[in-house]
Amino acid sequence: MDILGMLDLASWSEVALLLAAAFVAGALNAVAGGGSFLTLPALVFVGVPAVTANATGTVALLPGYAASAWGFKEDMAAPPGLTMRKSIVLSLLGGAAGAALLLLTPDDTFRRVVPWLLLAATALFAFGPQIRAWASRSTAPGTPASTLKATAGMLAVAFYGGYFNGGLGILCLALFSLLGQTQLNAMNGMKNLVSALLTAIAVAIYAAGGIVQWELAILMMIAATLGGYGGARVARQIPANILRWGIVLTGLVMATLFFARS
Repeated sequence: MDILGMLDLASWSEVALLLAAAFVAGALNAVAGGGSFLTLPALVFVGVPAVTANATGTVALLPGYAASAWGFKEDMAAPPGLTMRKSIVLSLLGGAAGAALLLLTPDDTFRRVVPWLLLAATALFAFGPQIRAWASRSTAPGTPASTLKATAGMLAVAFYGGYFNGGLGILCLALFSLLGQTQLNAMNGMKNLVSALLTAIAVAIYAAGGIVQWELAILMMIAATLGGYGGARVARQIPANILRWGIVLTGLVMATLFFARS
């Protein structure tokens, strides 16, 4: 069987690169996030157009989001100002709108935007703890969240996630803190649910738009799932501070490479 031909790749080294990127991305998403810093550049490096690479990498990481959401199913609670049903609807609507915009974005335009998105996502990841702390301080305890603010915030976060997935978890947690949610397990559970829902609807739209390379997506999906299970055990042995700044460095390097190629 001509696997390389089926995958439209030139060499086994490219297959190995994609498998390694997806495996490590799955492990990173399981313990800290930042997996898209690896999957998107790896796909672009082997010759996949930027818009298709973004969609294909998102498909590859979907099972991890779904598994994480299931793992927190008993702890989930809608953020103040929203019901669970409304949170689900907003996640789907925002994710669909972001994915639709990606379909309409020319590849050259997206390639020019990618390094800025990577920089923004890297900054979100680097300053995530400070952002969440600021968001928590911005809302006085016991202050009811505005339904309008909660609705607009959830739509904006879901839209971003449907268009570009990097830094999504930090945005979710910051939003929930800003709305007055304080239970960490409930926040993490909701973050995983929102991520899974908006990614699922985005993947459906990507597929309908014909911008997913399914052979690569399935190949990377298997590696990412294995990475999320086995690789996370190794990553958990790395001190959190070193792991965080390693991901930040990766994001900066990838953004620099994209700037150089754009």
